[in-house]
Amino acid sequence: MPERRRVNVRAILADKDLRRALMVPTIQAIQAREGIETTREQAERAYYVVTETERAAFFELERFKGGKKGEQDKRHEMFVKSLRGEQKGVRHDIARRDFSAIDGSPLAFERVGIVAPIFRESPALDPSLATAVVGLQTSNDERFVRCWWEVLADNRGQGKAWVPFAKGGEFSRFYADIHLIVDWQNNGEGIRNFEGAYIRNEQHYFKPGLTWPRRTQRGFNLRVLPAGCVFADKGPAIFPSDESKTFYILGIANSAPAEFILQGLMSFGSWEVGVIRRLPVAQASTKQAERVATLAKAIHDAKRDWDSGNEISTSFERPWVVRRADTKSLSYALDGVLEAEARAENQIQSTYNDLNAEAYSLYAIPDATRAQIEKSLGERPPEVVWPQMEGQTTEQKRMEHVWRLLSFAVKRVLDADDDGIVPFNRSTGETPLAERVRHELAALFPECDESQLEVEIVNELKRSVKGYRKCASLDDWLVNAYFAYHAALYKSRPIYWHVASAQGTSPCAFGALVHYHRFDKNRMAKLRASYVRDTIEELRRDAGLADKAGRSDDRVELQAKLEEVQALDKKLQLIQEGHHEGAEGGDRDFRILTPWKEPAKRPNGWAPDLDDGVKVNIAPLDRAGLLRASGVAG
Repeated sequence: MPERRRVNVRAILADKDLRRALMVPTIQAIQAREGIETTREQAERAYYVVTETERAAFFELERFKGGKKGEQDKRHEMFVKSLRGEQKGVRHDIARRDFSAIDGSPLAFERVGIVAPIFRESPALDPSLATAVVGLQTSNDERFVRCWWEVLADNRGQGKAWVPFAKGGEFSRFYADIHLIVDWQNNGEGIRNFEGAYIRNEQHYFKPGLTWPRRTQRGFNLRVLPAGCVFADKGPAIFPSDESKTFYILGIANSAPAEFILQGLMSFGSWEVGVIRRLPVAQASTKQAERVATLAKAIHDAKRDWDSGNEISTSFERPWVVRRADTKSLSYALDGVLEAEARAENQIQSTYNDLNAEAYSLYAIPDATRAQIEKSLGERPPEVVWPQMEGQTTEQKRMEHVWRLLSFAVKRVLDADDDGIVPFNRSTGETPLAERVRHELAALFPECDESQLEVEIVNELKRSVKGYRKCASLDDWLVNAYFAYHAALYKSRPIYWHVASAQGTSPCAFGALVHYHRFDKNRMAKLRASYVRDTIEELRRDAGLADKAGRSDDRVELQAKLEEVQALDKKLQLIQEGHHEGAEGGDRDFRILTPWKEPAKRPNGWAPDLDDGVKVNIAPLDRAGLLRASGVAG
């Protein structure tokens, strides 16, 4: 019978090294099973004891980076000092109860001491004040999403085939135009039947609210969502329980303290709905809420007013440079609009500063903590009325105003033309583009002498400004700069196409602007039969006259131009007939390609369906090399 031994369990359990005595051999045994020999010293390094205390210690690892080569490594000394409380800014002791004050207990130790009281005292945005949700995911935007200008006005809007679609976009707090539309024909039948699409929270579609881009590196930016829109998974939405609180929520959520709070909740650089729902919204008296709402609305309204000078905005009226009552000269108008922009931006930045002050007060954040928050946030994006030109020089903004003015004049010409085809030369007997643009400019500056106005325009175009092509004349700008600029301005979905016999900036024997909305099979036929062939006949006649007169150099030049335009006509014919050979989508495929459609519904030859979008319909001309600038709808 084995000898019985008395074991003092109490003494064993009281041994402060018991855990180590048990864990170290266990670690060695586990490693041995994997074929790894582990010394006792190595096992002890892998052994930790976690003790539950009232406060948790955090160490800033950034401070423990190695020094320069050759310098003494002081990291061990710094760590020991931080344990003793002798090294500031390395160790942070945070009360554990502060973490539990925040739903989900995110481990944002640098912020938790500041924000925990806010979470205890302020209700979460959702469900106390609003509902925050994700929306539609088409899973095929090329098929179902367009820019608003691609589709005719009669086919856009709630209850029609295409409806406004909020899908994130560029950074812009308080206001951003909804420039996208989504296919909602027959209540979204096409999307509903598309495998992979997700229609989420449909009960909130078309309601007014707030929306934001889910992914942005520049910070959270909430903006107004007008009534009549569908919103996206990448452009989630907030719907206040009380619509009168919309601008209060807009103001608070866009404030600096709110962004500081949200940064502590987010992960992976994405402002997910789950994060935004947890935002604590400061409780305010009626007077305080009205003050914040008034400030937020003032910024929103200022931005929207400025956007009415943006040609691609849904609220566009006229370019900024001609919105002044006094248009006695272009230079005067340019100086005035630049001053007006600077004043507007100073005003909205001042208003935003006031809004931040109100938010800090409502969250009961003292000045010392405010300084800490603002240091943590770093330099935040400023409030600007023209986001597309943020960070640009005064010279660049001035030139952009000139190009926008000329772009508007071209737009007026194309929109007013009977057939939507405007030639660059006189060979067709029709007034050429440049002459019509001059007429429009004169109408926009009625107090200015026409000749003097053109001198001013050309002087501006001749200036060397980064990002802008230097042009010798108005004609030079129209022929060699306009189309590429128009395509870029219209987000690679141009609606005024420069059909040309030569690409780039080389001399061009034939060119015409065509209006996409009217360039159907009949207009294609007219372009060839009237405009192109009239030019061919004129060149053939002039070449013959030059030959008879013995002007051989002129005859050679005219013959080259004739062959250039004939080649253009031949390619237009191939597009008109839908000719194709070789690989689908190759440079010998002149069809409009719509693979998602049933074969019987695909275009036969040049028969564009505007609902298919600019990218699809412009492609045959681009592949054929018939556009003045190539690859504009990439």
